[in-house]
Amino acid sequence: MGKLTDYTLPLNQGNDGAGEFDGDLAVKEQAPKLRPPARYQVVMLNDDFTPMDFVVETLEIFFSMPREKAVSVMQTVHYRGKAVCGVYTRDIAETKAAQVNQYARDHHHPLLCEVEAVDDGEER
Repeated sequence: MGKLTDYTLPLNQGNDGAGEFDGDLAVKEQAPKLRPPARYQVVMLNDDFTPMDFVVETLEIFFSMPREKAVSVMQTVHYRGKAVCGVYTRDIAETKAAQVNQYARDHHHPLLCEVEAVDDGEER
């Protein structure tokens, strides 16, 4: 049996032919595939009891909407039964929905927001 120094070790040859020691494994550097985080929409649902002014105020406070936009979204909620208030990452969407729901309860209104996944057409 020979000495350890008698073995020749394979080299991984680069483009310049210099190569570097990598044992007997072929290693190829690959950039990771990154994709943006999943998006979720906060949806406000209509009810027959919450005053429209309260809905507008809520949209202004929690979604930073200017008055005109808040009135438009409120009307969509009123006439269509629901409307999207904003699209965020999951944690932010869940937090905003919870804040709105708690604010409504604190003011004795049944206003409700839910979180729905946004179908962006990409497979995850």
